Amino acid sequence: MNLSDRTLTAIAAARTARDDLLSPRACRDGEALRRRGARPEEPILRPPFFRDADRIIHSRAFSRYIDKTQVFYLLDNEHITHRVIHVQLAAKIARTIGRALGLNEDLIEAAALGHDIGHTPFGHLGESYLSTLCEAHGIGRFSHNVQSVRFLDDIERCDLTLQVLDAILCHDGERHVSGIVPDGCRTWEGFEAKRVHAAGGGVPVPATAEGAVVRFADTIAYLGRDLQDAVEVDLIPRELPEFPAKCRGIFRFDGVDEINGIVIDTFARDIIEYSAENDAIGFSPEVADCLGALKDYNYAHIYENPVLHAGDHKIERMFSLLFDTFLADLEDEREDSFIYKDFIRAEWVAEEYITAASNAELVRDYIAGMTDKYFLTLAQSALMPERRFRTFNISGSSP
Repeated sequence: MNLSDRTLTAIAAARTARDDLLSPRACRDGEALRRRGARPEEPILRPPFFRDADRIIHSRAFSRYIDKTQVFYLLDNEHITHRVIHVQLAAKIARTIGRALGLNEDLIEAAALGHDIGHTPFGHLGESYLSTLCEAHGIGRFSHNVQSVRFLDDIERCDLTLQVLDAILCHDGERHVSGIVPDGCRTWEGFEAKRVHAAGGGVPVPATAEGAVVRFADTIAYLGRDLQDAVEVDLIPRELPEFPAKCRGIFRFDGVDEINGIVIDTFARDIIEYSAENDAIGFSPEVADCLGALKDYNYAHIYENPVLHAGDHKIERMFSLLFDTFLADLEDEREDSFIYKDFIRAEWVAEEYITAASNAELVRDYIAGMTDKYFLTLAQSALMPERRFRTFNISGSSP
């Protein structure tokens, strides 16, 4: 049913009023840039960044968040965080900060929902193994932020705006910085230069204030939650031994059960207050120092904990096995291989991408898109010989 002119006028007026309330440094809907030629006006109910969020949610890559590791892998505990939970937490935190600062929440939500789509199975561990294989096969290092853009822009052709893709590309929440001044990039040429920079290991600066908020929200979302999960699975004692004194003084928590909420609240309030009074999006010096100390603590006690990595050598072998298997399948044109059936011939994969990609790049992207469960199933299939059975007639002779 078409909306009446009166309703459309009221909606347009509401959008104009919303834009008038945005901060001068917010990215407005009218600034949105799409790559693929002239397009009709965005429907009034779905402005450009709102539409981008819809396109990301309905992508095949987004659906695979459901079984991708955040930190703890090969662990049967339904209360720990998977990638699908992390991106929702990051989106919620980023929107809270963005709303307080008068930024464009639609842009923030789209970027936050899409920022980790390029993660491999088994999280950063899998990323390191796949990167080693990629470099050995001459296609450069692997970075999940670059891969997120590749999935959404090259493989599925979602035709997202420059501002959303830029925020996804520049979201690197693992690098510690206290403040970000957006670089204001507004051209596709500039974006592609940043993409090359990121592919080479660089950390490009977000184009928008919204992109900077997403980058910090990513960090806030995982630090406290990973700590909470580590206690949940008994990787860290509830007393949090060796917890940084500077962080205890700032958080002032009474029990470990409160730590995630306190981390989020403390960092979110500080980034709002500091950013409202400064040109940069960032933290006050004291809280930035605390954030860096908490990140170091998590790395020492969680991410690099030997208990967590006891089975890594097996996962590494599985990455090598699958990469070699599917590369051989492509070179020998074994069209019954899963890489043909589940990826190359899939209707959602762009033909232009398939034509332009090398065999090694196709394997990289196929593996990067796998969920943990699918990865393990294919590794078992590649390793184990297929059992075949014969049937016999009642007399015992072969039919």
